[in-house]
Amino acid sequence: MPTIFSRIANGEIPSYRIASDDSYYAFLDINPVAPGHTLVIPRKENDYIFDLSDADYAGLALFAKKVAKALEAAVPCKRIGVAVMGLEVPHTHIHLIPIQKESDMNFFREKLTLSPEEMSGIAAKAEAAFNEMYGNK
Repeated sequence: MPTIFSRIANGEIPSYRIASDDSYYAFLDINPVAPGHTLVIPRKENDYIFDLSDADYAGLALFAKKVAKALEAAVPCKRIGVAVMGLEVPHTHIHLIPIQKESDMNFFREKLTLSPEEMSGIAAKAEAAFNEMYGNK
């Protein structure tokens, strides 16, 4: 049975897409810890990031770097924080979080509730920045 992330990447479940290509997909987390909190996944299902092949691991990291640069351009922040935990969904994923300070990476605080309009606006800005930087992929 496909994971929820596979279903999102395949368009079966709606998402706020930031970027995608044949191998990777980036979309806004619907339970963000900060505005612009994005998940980057490989399209190929794999539960644990360190079980990825070297090529898939490197590809995911490079794709996440491009998404992070687009997020920096779209969401006011000092940096983009990176976290990989992978216990909540059995599908490898990288969290990219626009931060002002280290405590913005606190996954245990109450999650934000952003309106669909806010989510769409962030996604549109980030996707436009990604496309401007790297082409429409």
